[in-house]
Amino acid sequence: MAESKSTPNIHSSDPQPKLSIIIPIYNEEELLPEVLRRVRALPWPNREIILVNDCSTDKTQSILEPEKGRSDTLVLTHGSNQGKGAAIRTGLQYFTGDIVIIQDADLEYDPNDILRTVNPIAQGETQVCFGSRFLGTVEGMRLPNRIANWILAQLVSLLFRHRITDEATAYKAFHRSVILRIPLECHGFEFCPEITSKVLKLGYPIKEVPVSFKARTIEEGKKIGWRDFFVAVWTILKVRLFWSVRRAKPQVIETKKIKP
Repeated sequence: MAESKSTPNIHSSDPQPKLSIIIPIYNEEELLPEVLRRVRALPWPNREIILVNDCSTDKTQSILEPEKGRSDTLVLTHGSNQGKGAAIRTGLQYFTGDIVIIQDADLEYDPNDILRTVNPIAQGETQVCFGSRFLGTVEGMRLPNRIANWILAQLVSLLFRHRITDEATAYKAFHRSVILRIPLECHGFEFCPEITSKVLKLGYPIKEVPVSFKARTIEEGKKIGWRDFFVAVWTILKVRLFWSVRRAKPQVIETKKIKP
């Protein structure tokens, strides 16, 4: 049965919350430097950046070497390619922030929208916030991908009785008290349907904010494919039908008050 969740109280004297940005990486040598530049340009000094190299075979590792000396950065490396979901799970083992968000290592999403996505959590409006492409702007997305995204959003909305417009968005942000409760099993792109479904089944409402999106083609490096759509459908159904909220970790009681 869904649980009612309250958001942290906010006081003007509270310090800025610490933001953890997890970036799973696989063969993104061309765009990774610009992603890192834009993420570091964000006006949120109290942060950490967790870079997870999922056994890239290009020049990603050499790009990440200088990052190891930064005080706000943690570089983690998989010995074998395990998938985006596995890379995110690795990053979640090490984050220390009050809020955590996922940033892809490409530029389909504008890193400036990170602040738009995490601010509702920092302001105490919600504990989970997604950046919805379909409330914002979408450029270059093929019709089959649009249809697949619409079906997944409708399926989640129907099964969990909570309207959502973008289940598969990469911009998913969580208060640490939420994400620490949820055991994840994903290895690939099923991270999105798994975390979305478990968050809703635990009773946490998801707030959505508009973000911009510029799609890549397979030739430009896009890795998700049509098979991942069927994996996503099965993941949503599996959580709805078989996953028990009793398998979640005990609720984390957060007494620390945060503000943006």
